[in-house]
Amino acid sequence: MEFMKLPFPEQFSHWFSLKTKVFSRFSIGAGSSILILSLIFLYCPSSLFQPMFQGFRTSNNLNRGNSSSLLFSSTSSNSSNNRNFSDFDLGKLGKAHDRIQGNVSEGSKNSSFLSSTGGRGDNSHEGNVSEGSKNATFLSSIGEEQRTHEGNFTEQKTNESLVNEGDDNSTSSSSINDEGKKKCDIYNGKWVRDEKVPYYPVGSCPYIERSFNCHINGRRNDDYLKWRWQPDECDIPRLNVTDFLERLRGKRITFVGDSLNRNMWESLVCILRHGITNKSRVHEILGRTSYRGHELYDFRFEDYNCSVQYVSAPFLVKETYTKHPKLRLDVMDLTTSKFREADVIVFNTGHWWNHEKTSKGENYYQEGPHVYQKLEVLEAFEKALSTWGKWIDDNIDTNRTQVIFRGYSVAHFKGGQWNSGGHCHKETKPTFNASNLAQYVKKMEIEESVLQQMKTPVTYMNISRLTDYRKDGHPSVYGKNYKTDQERAAAVQDCSHWCLPGVPDTWNELLYASLLKIGT
Repeated sequence: MEFMKLPFPEQFSHWFSLKTKVFSRFSIGAGSSILILSLIFLYCPSSLFQPMFQGFRTSNNLNRGNSSSLLFSSTSSNSSNNRNFSDFDLGKLGKAHDRIQGNVSEGSKNSSFLSSTGGRGDNSHEGNVSEGSKNATFLSSIGEEQRTHEGNFTEQKTNESLVNEGDDNSTSSSSINDEGKKKCDIYNGKWVRDEKVPYYPVGSCPYIERSFNCHINGRRNDDYLKWRWQPDECDIPRLNVTDFLERLRGKRITFVGDSLNRNMWESLVCILRHGITNKSRVHEILGRTSYRGHELYDFRFEDYNCSVQYVSAPFLVKETYTKHPKLRLDVMDLTTSKFREADVIVFNTGHWWNHEKTSKGENYYQEGPHVYQKLEVLEAFEKALSTWGKWIDDNIDTNRTQVIFRGYSVAHFKGGQWNSGGHCHKETKPTFNASNLAQYVKKMEIEESVLQQMKTPVTYMNISRLTDYRKDGHPSVYGKNYKTDQERAAAVQDCSHWCLPGVPDTWNELLYASLLKIGT
């Protein structure tokens, strides 16, 4: 312990020496000084000596944290140190925000993805942080107060930004904003130019499906890779691959939803794979090399005994595949058994909830025995999402599982939709003017309303606005390797999914920041 290097008697003798020097300046003898000091100790109020003892208490508190010695530990400590970085918030949702992010139930306090895992994992992070911050807990949220444990970094760093950028595998953290008085919404910010190499360079990941692999399909303008999301009031950490995998050791994270979640899942697999040395120890357990058409895909990282999975459930509720298909708005998708016991579940839905994908809402939606002759898609969407929310409340063990809901990813079709001449192939830069963004997506308002009513604490990734800026990041005509320019010019364009590497890498960076925030 650091404090043992400066025991209390030495502190006391130092203080005593100072007092003696003061009295000696008045030519009082040593014996008289001792007598006077004794009288002071006996008759003066204890507050006179509070600064001296305060130094002792501070030193002792700093070193009580040494038992964990982890950047992101799950230990508790005095809340008196909470002022350093307590209000790091994930998406401001107005009144809904406090409900979604703040109300962590008692049962969920031990469900953290970020609990320390013992063994090598406990020590592996120390090399990635500054010596002064090794004994500090990064960020955690406890109940409605959103307190933070053990803000015991070096005193010089208490008011610096959340994270100092380093290389891909370094995370050096301190506090956030002015003593935590302001809240930081990591989804409110701007894209800034960044020449750093992506988490995985173009062409380095063999697990990107062809339709997302823009470079292999002929896209040569790589400017879309040179932008970084910068929140307005704080910094976010780069995704630390070693730390992420250590905290996932022996566990699994599952992405559940439509092809936009598959986009995000492939991104995370590539990020994590690129950050480890022995890439031969990463594989899809069934040996699949194409990642569409099946219900479940499971990448194993053998050296960490963990899984990064994707479950296809585009509506989240059950679709019956008959001659006249129906969508059961009151019954969950049949894949629930594949993900209900995962340690982290990242849900999304929304992109299949449109007029064409839902048979124009005619004789398609069903609740119980009742089939709606006609139902508007947004009304059906709200019913289905409410079914999902109730299922989460009734079936997810919050002592084990962190639930994440990623919001709607904005598409950028111009001149029509995907099947009617819509295009985005001429877009080479993000939008920088917020007035050019679309109105807030109605589906997002529905999502927020449902999340607000749930009992289960759900972390909401409000990525709609930040994706709306990125009209340049879609595959457009590079979702397939066409043989001629004429074929490419006539092709149906993809302006809803994203090139990889690309924008979904930022979603995973924000996922990492979110998991650090909710760690208990």
